[in-house]
Amino acid sequence: MASAQRKSVGGSRFLYDSFDLAQARIDAQERVEEERRAGLDFRLGKIEEDLVRLEKRLWLAVYGVASGVVVHGALAFLATQF
Repeated sequence: MASAQRKSVGGSRFLYDSFDLAQARIDAQERVEEERRAGLDFRLGKIEEDLVRLEKRLWLAVYGVASGVVVHGALAFLATQF
């Protein structure tokens, strides 16, 4: 597209090369930013999955301790009845 601008405007090609280079750098930086953001989203997704698994494990531990306390209380109650 820049070559079409050069031909229609005329003049030296050195007038427009610096702008083309600047646009190329901007495009490259945008692609790098997109890749970094995609990598960051991927890592954050993995962290979120790990947190969900950790939460499930913690609740399992809480329910395990609570059931142990209930069983211990039930056994103590039954021992006093007989």
